[in-house]
Amino acid sequence: MTGSSAAAVPEQVDVAFVGGGLASGLAAYRLRQKRPELSLAVFEADDRLGGNHTWSFHDGDLTAAEHAWLAPFLAYRWSANEVRFPHRRRKMATGYASVSSERFRAVLEPALGAAVITDARAEAVKPRSVTLADGRTVRAGCVIDGRGHRPSRHLRLGFQKFLGQEIELAAPHGLMNPIIMDATVTQADGYRFVYVLPMSATRLLVEDTYYADGAELDRDRLRGAIGDYLGAHGWRAETIVREEHGVLPIAIDGDIDAFWAEKDGVPAIGLAAGLFHPTTGYSLPDAVRLADRLSALADLSAAAVFAETRRHSIETWQARGFFRMLNRLLFFAGVSSKRYKILQHFYRLPDPVIARFYAAKLTLPDKARILTGKPPVPFGNAIRVLARHRLTGELA
Repeated sequence: MTGSSAAAVPEQVDVAFVGGGLASGLAAYRLRQKRPELSLAVFEADDRLGGNHTWSFHDGDLTAAEHAWLAPFLAYRWSANEVRFPHRRRKMATGYASVSSERFRAVLEPALGAAVITDARAEAVKPRSVTLADGRTVRAGCVIDGRGHRPSRHLRLGFQKFLGQEIELAAPHGLMNPIIMDATVTQADGYRFVYVLPMSATRLLVEDTYYADGAELDRDRLRGAIGDYLGAHGWRAETIVREEHGVLPIAIDGDIDAFWAEKDGVPAIGLAAGLFHPTTGYSLPDAVRLADRLSALADLSAAAVFAETRRHSIETWQARGFFRMLNRLLFFAGVSSKRYKILQHFYRLPDPVIARFYAAKLTLPDKARILTGKPPVPFGNAIRVLARHRLTGELA
């Protein structure tokens, strides 16, 4: 593996990233491309970058320029995707792509070289220094926190939790494109769907996924549910290649200014900056956009980067209030076993509207179309929910 262990820690660098996940990795990669004169360090607590994940996005989520520089990271691409609901089945003629942790590392490690420092857990993070668990302190012109989501009393969240298995089947599965939501399964623990990526003619990634009120993850139950799903489709597992799991934040409401006030001047990116699609939980497009913004900054001092990441995060949060309103309806306006009806109702819309929804670039006419038609939850419930769950300031 390219990179260094915590035994080879520099005393000082221009920019230090704490956490070696998606957002940090992409930002460091983009800085190395556009600002090769800078000294960088990426401190990862684990023994490898990128963990054990699959990050996906729709073609319309990125600009042509963003697609171009991200291209080396792509492990899989498809020309379309589909959804399945009890009363609607739909294929969208929009491309879809995924980045695997393996591919992420394969691109980043040669690009960053000794800047990657694994087995290096940070104990104290300040705007211009990182103190590691072994007591060593590294000085930096700027330290950027990319350690992922952590609870904040200033954000109210639901959860998208999942367990996925990459499975080699005994025979071809016959799928051409991803099923990004199969909600024909029994509803439980909120809104449940199965996510399926065809990785080869005989290999699938199958994730049992829940939009739930709580973050608890019963892994054995989800493994059993995946086995049941395979059986229902006539697929027989030959080998479980790997397993991944996660709990993604879904934004309900909060006070983004107070959220940033907690950071004491430390710049943040990715989930640590509240940068994710409020409804889908997808984080890759936001990570790509912020990587470009950071690499274009003339001033990479801690104060300038903090101001830029804070401004970008707050502007993004404010622009996405419509999605948090939809989330309040999804989580609170109806019986949990009927939450799927909100998404089923949404997927009646044309492909371009759906693409703009995933890209978080809805127009005013798009928003009107989403809210029109026969409501999937009782109108009175919706009004009460929107009034009761609008929150500001510190959350109890």
